[in-house]
Amino acid sequence: MRRVASVIGLPEGGAAEYEELHAAVWASVVAQIAASNIRNYSIYRYGELLFSYFEYVGEDYEADMAAMAADPETQRWWELCEPLQRPVPERAPGEWWHELPEVFHAD
Repeated sequence: MRRVASVIGLPEGGAAEYEELHAAVWASVVAQIAASNIRNYSIYRYGELLFSYFEYVGEDYEADMAAMAADPETQRWWELCEPLQRPVPERAPGEWWHELPEVFHAD
């Protein structure tokens, strides 16, 4: 299993809209997350910073992420979310959410 944590910013004043949108996530988006071998997915907010965490249980992370990105319903969902997200300056080329290194883990 691979643990993945990442961060992205919110525009000033965008927290309420982002939270409202995620209070009613589309079932098709949740189904695609599961189909992409993602489990235990959470998003937290700290001021204008979002932190996400999930566990990847598949065998081919890149292929599963590509399948999710190719899903039309997920693309529509991302179109709604994108204006409410501000990538952090530290992100790598091609990253939207900036993946964080794991520093510590205990079961």
